[in-house]
Amino acid sequence: MSTPAALQSREKTTQRSRQRRNQLVLVIGQLLSGVGVASGISVGGILAAQLAGTTAASGFVQTASTLGAGLVAVPLANLAVRAGRRWALSTGFALGALGAVLVLLAASLGQFWLMAVGMLFFGAASASGLQARYAAVDGVAPEKAGRAMAIVIWATTVGSVAGPNLSEPGRQLGISLEMVPLSGPFIFSLVAFVTAALVIATFFLGAPKPAPSAVADDAVAPAQAGKKEKGPGAWTALRIAARSPRALAALAAVTGGHMIMVGVMVMTPVSMNAHGHSLEIIGLVISLHIVGMYAASPVFGWLVDKLGALRVVLAGCVIFLAAIILGALVSDSSDPLFMSIALTTLGLGWSACLIGGSSLLSASAPQEIRVPLQGASDMMMNFGAAGMAAVAGPVLTAGGFRWVNIVALIVLIPIVILAVRAFRSPLTTPANQDTAA
Repeated sequence: MSTPAALQSREKTTQRSRQRRNQLVLVIGQLLSGVGVASGISVGGILAAQLAGTTAASGFVQTASTLGAGLVAVPLANLAVRAGRRWALSTGFALGALGAVLVLLAASLGQFWLMAVGMLFFGAASASGLQARYAAVDGVAPEKAGRAMAIVIWATTVGSVAGPNLSEPGRQLGISLEMVPLSGPFIFSLVAFVTAALVIATFFLGAPKPAPSAVADDAVAPAQAGKKEKGPGAWTALRIAARSPRALAALAAVTGGHMIMVGVMVMTPVSMNAHGHSLEIIGLVISLHIVGMYAASPVFGWLVDKLGALRVVLAGCVIFLAAIILGALVSDSSDPLFMSIALTTLGLGWSACLIGGSSLLSASAPQEIRVPLQGASDMMMNFGAAGMAAVAGPVLTAGGFRWVNIVALIVLIPIVILAVRAFRSPLTTPANQDTAA
């Protein structure tokens, strides 16, 4: 007969095994998601310009995809509350696959408006990719939560870097299938999203039953809890979070950091192209930027666990400041070397603010609003990025790349103010505050 100590040890072993399996499944999903998103986005602007007959339509692809991610962020979080993370994540990837199908259909029919609709659905895959970082910490002990989140974010590196390199093979595939050549990469997106949805739906187990000392979320395991009353929604969660300086700082770091990164990043190719740099050089700069965004995420996750999420957010603000200053200084020439350094640094700042801010948000929020608040945060970051991308174009036209960086600096200021205010505020959230400072 097993003793209570033996049963407890067996339960802990089972939970660790479940967590490792979930993390592996999420990593595979992120690899596939990265390939799918990057394959489509890398050629989407050119395809949109061809279908619309004007280069002005090229920037719409990123905006539509980002808006789509924002539109589905809260519904996916609500689905996670009702049915579990597994179905929320797999649904997002399935919607992304539907978007890829609509883009392929739009290319064959020559209809730009249909591509616009397709890109809205396409963005749902990005939303699932973002929410996977929260699924990674469900049921994980607080002292390991940062690293668990960071590993899943890091997995996006491989797919995001590999995706653009599939542009030419995808074009050749399109030609061989007698399709519009630039629609070919969206076939890779379709296969990647469908595979990601099947992997998550089949193998992801969801959060284990929470132990007293674990950061867990009963809301994402409804089968264990039985029928429950409807919990607070995203807007209620935001109102509650607004009372917490730490939750506000987390929302500002995630939303503002994403706005800064997108606003500067989307205008970099345009600025460099205007200065006569080749597509190969521009592609290298963007690839280094993507490496900066994801490759160092395990380091920032480790720092969250060792130093606290808020300190990592403040470090991210300092890194952003360095990137903005360097970007403004090299704007007149768009020198490839210094632009590479600026964009890589920009990616590092985004990584620190995303991981630090997301970890701080989970640690600062009461359990009953955690998942709705996560969805609201992702909605805000995507809508903010879409707005920043829309503003960045006219700013670049009117004042050049230097003013794009100045606008980014303006967005950075409130993040710093709220982070410093939160750092000085007392710890008031009842659980897991040792990870928040």
